[in-house]
Amino acid sequence: MFTGLIERVGHIAEITPNGAARRLVIGVEDEVYLSDAVIGESISVNGICLTVVDLQPRRFAVDAVEETMRRTTLGNLQSDAPVNLERALLASARLGGHMVQGHVDGVGTVTGVRPEGEGWWVTIEPPFDLMRYVAEKGAICLDGISLTVSNVAYKKFSVALIPHTRAATTAATWEVGTPLNLETDVLAKYVERLIQWSAAGGWATAEQI
Repeated sequence: MFTGLIERVGHIAEITPNGAARRLVIGVEDEVYLSDAVIGESISVNGICLTVVDLQPRRFAVDAVEETMRRTTLGNLQSDAPVNLERALLASARLGGHMVQGHVDGVGTVTGVRPEGEGWWVTIEPPFDLMRYVAEKGAICLDGISLTVSNVAYKKFSVALIPHTRAATTAATWEVGTPLNLETDVLAKYVERLIQWSAAGGWATAEQI
């Protein structure tokens, strides 16, 4: 589980293809950041929950299987590309963003970026079937960043970025056409599932199904 508050910006140090999958080695300038990391733990990379399979003082490796490649932007990443990093949430930590699983629902596309006062207004078009989970003033995770939905239209939604977000994440590189990993609020998905189950008379026993 993550919060969507980016801790570091790393970079893609190596890419090793393995059929439709690939192994990524991610470099981090801060040696202390990985000092207590262990093989097998989860780290969010651009909003994707990935498992550490190899570990060195300033870099770690993860494997992305076919399903991950289909669902995310990992296949677009090139060597030296910056990536947002967040290690898994400690039970004792403050939940400053929102509950993020690192399970990407789909890839959205930036359709507009414009300055607004001291911040920036960014518009994203997600896969249309995900729009039902997007609510104004609700939470959304874009490339691992927890953001508040500022406006919702028929096929698009917008978020407002403060200067700190652009300075501390990869958001400063977003422009029209940039693909972003998108994770909607998990609570909305469970509510929808419960309503569907109930409406379909789903309270049957296993023997009746």
